[in-house]
Amino acid sequence: MANKLDIARQIINEVDAQMAELFVKRMCAAELVYEHKKEFGLPILDQSRENIVIEKNLALIEEDILKEYYVDFLKHLMSVSRAYQYRLQSGLKVAYSGVEGAFAHIAAGKIYPKANRVSYSDFKAAYNSVQNGECDVAVLPIENSYAGEVGQTMDLIFSGNLYINGIYELEIHQNLLGLPDATLEDIKKVASHPQALSQCHEFIKQHNFTTEESNNTAFAAKIVAESNDKSLAAIASAETAELYGLKVIKTNINKSSENTTRFVVLSKVLAKTQTMSNTVLMLTVKNSAGSLASAISIIGKYGYNMTALRSSPMKKNSWQYYFYIEIDGIVDSENGKQMLEELKKVCDILKIAGTFAPHTTLR
Repeated sequence: MANKLDIARQIINEVDAQMAELFVKRMCAAELVYEHKKEFGLPILDQSRENIVIEKNLALIEEDILKEYYVDFLKHLMSVSRAYQYRLQSGLKVAYSGVEGAFAHIAAGKIYPKANRVSYSDFKAAYNSVQNGECDVAVLPIENSYAGEVGQTMDLIFSGNLYINGIYELEIHQNLLGLPDATLEDIKKVASHPQALSQCHEFIKQHNFTTEESNNTAFAAKIVAESNDKSLAAIASAETAELYGLKVIKTNINKSSENTTRFVVLSKVLAKTQTMSNTVLMLTVKNSAGSLASAISIIGKYGYNMTALRSSPMKKNSWQYYFYIEIDGIVDSENGKQMLEELKKVCDILKIAGTFAPHTTLR
């Protein structure tokens, strides 16, 4: 015989299913409202209309104690509806770290050509902007073919609540940028992001340049443009030179011609489409002999090919590590669910960090 909790859960499940269908129907109506407002040049927020809707619907609730909660429910629902209409009006808001011309800015523009790209001072600020609803998605670098993984991005994904909904590869060409009247012989110091300095280490050493680290390549270019100092140069993209009125003194100065950065798209919801054929797992293993080997063995046991395995130290726990794993295939199948259940036995933390289509190159 079912107890009260079982009965309540059954009712909630039934109501939630109905509400999901009605929510989609309501948001489709909100889209029609937006199209009408766009056609007639009306503002999205119409406070008087919202007040009428609340007053009208409040009469449908008989229990006085529930009325105040229903008002809150309606206000939040209208807020969500407005947010959707603003998105239709203004386009997708894409967060990136850096200033205009940074490689993340370039990548975001190639992934979302019509979107509004929003600049943030650092990776964490861009990430948080999606968590708190300021932006819809964030585009952040996660790995470079020469300099390796971007630890800060990996840490944010491991500790945060956003999902990877795409991994895109952008070929990086680093260039030496200076003031319009500067020559190679004038340059004494170069400024750029630490990874860019690392990628161009041999060129820097060859010319005996001193270095100055910057938050990103485009910001370094901005500093050079404002410095009025011919001895200072930046390492950045050719697009950045055009933005800040600089001259490309030397092209393709990175050590390896195979210089590619992988960018992740992060959002609040895990994408599940046919094109998202690969999965990212992040985990920590139990502190016992062979735990990592057991985890890897379990992944192989269920027929998943592991295409990437990286470790990174946990910031709050000295000498402990979490692992980033990319596998071929998705895990929402029965086979995948069984694998996850078995992995839980050897893992302290296990999370599906996202899905992506492999080898998606930005042109």
